Amino acid sequence: MTMRIFLMGTLFGAVTFFAGARTATVGSAVQAAQPEKKMDVWIGTANSPKSEGIYHCTFDTDSGKLSETTLAAKVDGPGFLALHPNHQALYAVGTLEGKPSVIAYRIVRESQSPQLQLLNSLEIGDGGAAHVSVDPTGKTVLTAQYGGGSVAAFTLKEDGSLGERTELVKHEGGSGVVPGRQKAPHAHWTGFSPDNRFAFVPDLGLDQVVIYKVDPAKAKLTQHGVGQVPPGGGPRHMKFHTSGRWVYVLNELDLSVTVFDYDPEPGTMTAKQTLPTVPKEDLAKEQFVSAAEIRVHPNGKFVYASNRGHDTITAFRVNPESGELTVIEREPIRGATPRNFNLDPSGRWLVAAGQDSHTLAAFVVDPQTGELTYNRSNVFAPSPICVVFDSGAQE
Repeated sequence: MTMRIFLMGTLFGAVTFFAGARTATVGSAVQAAQPEKKMDVWIGTANSPKSEGIYHCTFDTDSGKLSETTLAAKVDGPGFLALHPNHQALYAVGTLEGKPSVIAYRIVRESQSPQLQLLNSLEIGDGGAAHVSVDPTGKTVLTAQYGGGSVAAFTLKEDGSLGERTELVKHEGGSGVVPGRQKAPHAHWTGFSPDNRFAFVPDLGLDQVVIYKVDPAKAKLTQHGVGQVPPGGGPRHMKFHTSGRWVYVLNELDLSVTVFDYDPEPGTMTAKQTLPTVPKEDLAKEQFVSAAEIRVHPNGKFVYASNRGHDTITAFRVNPESGELTVIEREPIRGATPRNFNLDPSGRWLVAAGQDSHTLAAFVVDPQTGELTYNRSNVFAPSPICVVFDSGAQE
């Protein structure tokens, strides 16, 4: 069975219930598993003169080498991508015929270079989306609209195509702490709890993670509560720990991670630690700084976060009792502007996307220390902003 990776190109995990990225089972099985030699890699890209849409490459899991990229589907600013948990289908947020849309593709693997065949698309109705996710049952798609400050829900049909938009929920307010960035709501990410009872939408403008009860069979949302980050933090992306006990929220504006205790029964988040991804003094000379992506290692021992401007990935060690974090190292990505990165399902490798350097770079992950070592594999990818590994589920 072949495995696959996708890169994405708009504003915008490592357990199965996050935003379309599927991973291996956690725990001892991760270390014992023998990964496939080749994985497919799909690349979603930013709307730029260098990019024509979603791209594809392969990754050799023995050597850690990336192949050259090829165009898989033409689309403007395909944005974040998500995979269907059961069908050979991929979802993107981009622009078709001038309309910001959520787009469904059939993955066609009849040649050495797989292609994406358009199934259908639906207009979002509130501007372009920053993120897209599919619930673990494959019944509901969620999108987050940064500019509109909203979350939208869509049904999925039995063949993986899009059904209808069932929700468009507008967030209200703004913390106002950071001028120009927090006067209004800016929904940035969507994802689901391990038990699929709740959906989560970090909102950069509100300094909150908005929590919804979710009915995945009907793609319906009911507002439930919030998780509060420090004022001016600007929450962007989040991930659950593999145990489901803790949540890690990456704050874009102050380059920090907030650790939450998560109580699954009431669906509540309680903040208990916030620490910087990069010390303030190390950012003094940078003209632009912004945290971008956060991932949890499949073995649950480490958390990683990317720093744009500083152009590094910060590795954290997870306290197995409390879930709190300590910094291990900060590794340069060998590129510019790491808007996204991902860990392969085995946790042996990390691939970092350099949006402004137009590169993908591979790193070895030490399973004992969590440290990253550059693997000297660096290939061209036009304006990549997200990487997703695909286990290639069969129909």
